[in-house]
Amino acid sequence: MSNATAPTPLQPLEGSARVWGTIALSAATFMNVLDTSIANVSLPAIAGDLGVSSTQGTWVITSFAVANAIAVPLTGWLTQRFGQVRLFMASVLLFIISSWLCGLAPNMTMLIAFRALQGFVAGPMIPLSQTLLLSSYPRAKAGLAMAMWSMTTLVAPVMGPLLGGWITDNISWPWIFYINIPVGLAAAGITWAIYRKRESVTRKVPIDGIGLALLVVWVGAMQLMLDKGKELDWFHSAVILTLAVVALVGFAFFLIWELTDKHPVVDLSLFKRRNFWSGAFATAVAYGLFFGNVVILPLWLQQFMGYTATQAGMIMAPVGMLAIIFSPIVGLTVGKVDPRRYATFSFLVFALVLWMRSNFNTQADFWTIMIPTIIQGVAMAFFFIPLVTITLSGLPPDRIPAASGLSNFLRITAGAIGTSAATTLWENRAALHHAQLVESVNTGSSAANSAIANFGASGFSADQVLGQINRLVDQQSFMLASNDVFYGSALLFLLLIPLVWLAKPARGAGASDAAAGAH
Repeated sequence: MSNATAPTPLQPLEGSARVWGTIALSAATFMNVLDTSIANVSLPAIAGDLGVSSTQGTWVITSFAVANAIAVPLTGWLTQRFGQVRLFMASVLLFIISSWLCGLAPNMTMLIAFRALQGFVAGPMIPLSQTLLLSSYPRAKAGLAMAMWSMTTLVAPVMGPLLGGWITDNISWPWIFYINIPVGLAAAGITWAIYRKRESVTRKVPIDGIGLALLVVWVGAMQLMLDKGKELDWFHSAVILTLAVVALVGFAFFLIWELTDKHPVVDLSLFKRRNFWSGAFATAVAYGLFFGNVVILPLWLQQFMGYTATQAGMIMAPVGMLAIIFSPIVGLTVGKVDPRRYATFSFLVFALVLWMRSNFNTQADFWTIMIPTIIQGVAMAFFFIPLVTITLSGLPPDRIPAASGLSNFLRITAGAIGTSAATTLWENRAALHHAQLVESVNTGSSAANSAIANFGASGFSADQVLGQINRLVDQQSFMLASNDVFYGSALLFLLLIPLVWLAKPARGAGASDAAAGAH
């Protein structure tokens, strides 16, 4: 298609076409989000099979994240050049091919290269699935469309480690990539059958080579810094300092170039819209907080509470239960209720959940730990849909892919920052608590003397007594550090609420307007 004539406005899909379209787009999103977390629990098996250390194995995750973060904000520019449907189809088909290559990889170098390719081609998939889904529903049901879409993004990160662990234990690790092939082919086939006649207008946009190069440099440097920071002791390392300088200088040049170029690769003018920047930043910061805590909880359970990977997965899994129940309700009512109220409620529930976790102790049983996870499902249901509604409110349909791509880029980047910040803070606080507890033991507190006497009476040698006490001090210090992170995160969720209210009132305007404009 060319831009010579105005496109005929697309009507929303009806009946079985809408149902199958929703299933296909959601399946593609699920496959994509699943792959961000499915390899995490399989790393020891992958590293062992390919004869490398576990540290080198983490590049399987890092390479995907870096390439994906670079590709996501390019969605708007690529859509203008190739069209929404063609770009989405290319993204899905290339994702299938790269998944197949990942499974066949004969060594770690090739696996990392194929994972980077997989992450890059996956970039446009999530923003475009959002865009195509909104165009499929009438204005009044746009919230329901977002509910269907958000459920896949809620369930997939939790399913990833569970499914990845089961496949690695019962079949073999290449199958964590091969399972994408049937899902991807089905999603691509159905999408093409339904959407091929609903292509968007394209125009020959010049390639912003300098903007693209600067994007690759600063995003790549920043992601590598975040992924390797903790391992290399952050700014005590010359490598991390160099990456930080490259990221900062690259970002500064990128901003200057993109704001002055006629055809920028990333549409930064979106930040002129108050609802876009307030909604996108609220989503990003909240997601970073959520993701950081999602990483800390299973680490604490497995390393210091004696839980297996499967048991830790079972603690995390129920987050999707209430989310699946409440998401359709939120979707159907977001057009009648101010989405800022829903987002505020979500942040309050997140704060409550994290405050409950900040009161955990080493005696907490399985159900005590699981209850906040179940409640968190309510917060998740009220999180994505209202904030997407705010972020996309009032945008014309041709700008939705760019807005969705840019807001998803901020969310993905915030997730990486949240993970690095949470794990670093957790270990630093644990070291502080460890020093304080050891000081208490050394000054001969009654509790410490009692513990030493009990171990001695049980027949432990002096060295064994010290070993047991150190283990207990470790367990207590990391528990206290977890409490600190949870409590601090709860306060930050409360502080995020005013950011949501900076947006202009949009009673269902966001997703609804987006949908209305898209057809």
